[in-house]
Amino acid sequence: MSEKSCLHIEVGSKTDVGCVRGNNEDSFRVVPTLSLFVLSDGMGGQTHGEVASSIAVEITVTYCLEASASKWIPPNGHFRPDFSEKTNCLLNAAHLANRKIYEGAMSDPTLRGMGATLLAAWLEDSRLSLVHVGDSRAYLLRSSVLVRLTADHTLLAEQIRRGILTLEQAEKSTMQNVLIRALGPHEEVELDASEFSLLPQDVVLLCTDGLTHMVPDSEIASTLISNPTAQEVAGRLVALANQYGGVDNVSVIVLRILGDSTELGYRSGP
Repeated sequence: MSEKSCLHIEVGSKTDVGCVRGNNEDSFRVVPTLSLFVLSDGMGGQTHGEVASSIAVEITVTYCLEASASKWIPPNGHFRPDFSEKTNCLLNAAHLANRKIYEGAMSDPTLRGMGATLLAAWLEDSRLSLVHVGDSRAYLLRSSVLVRLTADHTLLAEQIRRGILTLEQAEKSTMQNVLIRALGPHEEVELDASEFSLLPQDVVLLCTDGLTHMVPDSEIASTLISNPTAQEVAGRLVALANQYGGVDNVSVIVLRILGDSTELGYRSGP
């Protein structure tokens, strides 16, 4: 039987309101005890987005903490046998978060229309579980090559996938932020799930669209490569988003895989 590889990771994180908006509708949590990382970008205007993203993150984290403590994942009809226990736990948590946001909006007229993206990552040994909906993204930097691990659930991205629009046409569109999938608008939601094996020296980036709409992928890659610590990377990426205009809130979580170890190392910031 082969031994499992326990990766030592360094974590950096940062969120910022940006240069235009008056409130921050992003939420995120880093849970070192679980190697769990969750972020969400709220939508709905005024304080509605803040409510939705906070529910998304807190429900996801709480569900995973409780499931880990009991070593049992309560079944709710969303089990997928092709994925690991951790990935299924994230799927269950996300479906529960969707239902809580939906019910909150239905029960309070002032919250109608609220919703949120969700990007949840869970690291166990060298396996990374990802569950997401919306346009918050996960990237993997390996051997200086940046690869996107998630697909955007936006109207423009869907039109590109179907060949209706070219990438160049989409970049000029005024509908950059129109989501076709998110937590909250409907009682049920379709989620994307995936699993990846990580290697020493890999870097994983989780971010809201406040980064990706402002900073080109090529500059994101060079920043991940050039900065010595995960926290410095997180700070630099947020600064770049603001330098390019900062029209949206921006949140990033950076996971730098340092190598094999019996413990996980963390460094995070505001």
